[in-house]
Amino acid sequence: MTSVDIHEVYAILEREYPKWHVPVADLVEAQTNDPFKVLVGTVLSAQTKDRVTAAVCQRLFKKVDDYRDMERIDEDELRELIYPVSYYKTKAKHLKILAKQLREEFDGEVPDEVDELVKLAGVGRKTANVVVASAFKKPAIGVDIHVFRISNRLGYVRTKNREETEWRLRKKLPRKYWVRYNTYLVALGQRICHPTSPKCSECPLNHLCRKVGVTRSR
Repeated sequence: MTSVDIHEVYAILEREYPKWHVPVADLVEAQTNDPFKVLVGTVLSAQTKDRVTAAVCQRLFKKVDDYRDMERIDEDELRELIYPVSYYKTKAKHLKILAKQLREEFDGEVPDEVDELVKLAGVGRKTANVVVASAFKKPAIGVDIHVFRISNRLGYVRTKNREETEWRLRKKLPRKYWVRYNTYLVALGQRICHPTSPKCSECPLNHLCRKVGVTRSR
């Protein structure tokens, strides 16, 4: 069996992405290119729909522009601002700690390395990779449920979880594709490649995809 042509896959996604109005695009726009806002938005997005996160970010960033504002804002007010993201109480607490860490440990600057970012409260490897790629345009692969599912569904990797997927992609995926890989696959997952009954008939990758694990499609 021939391997998936990831170059063709990427070229198609790069071409199609601008045509798709998807929540992840709203989220990216809400975060701007500010590393602090990308970091906060990515923390808030965990286990929350991107459309909800984007709306929360737009509201939050009217009052919180940097780590100083985050330190100054009352935690109760912060909870109200970020509701209804999932685990908003825990995330509010983490963001307060994170702001203090940025001031005390990083001179107020968001670090641009994964190993440094994961030291911050509420930041795991997926979040750290997304921040490095999105905010700093450095090669990093953020693996969420979309990236894990679609990478395996395509037949490009065979992995059992997100962590394993990240390390496999690091070995296999050309570095020039790392920065946008997460964004493109999240958009594809939100619009077409759903967990169950994906819209294969509408998918621009239909002719390339192995459809691993797909038992029913549209």
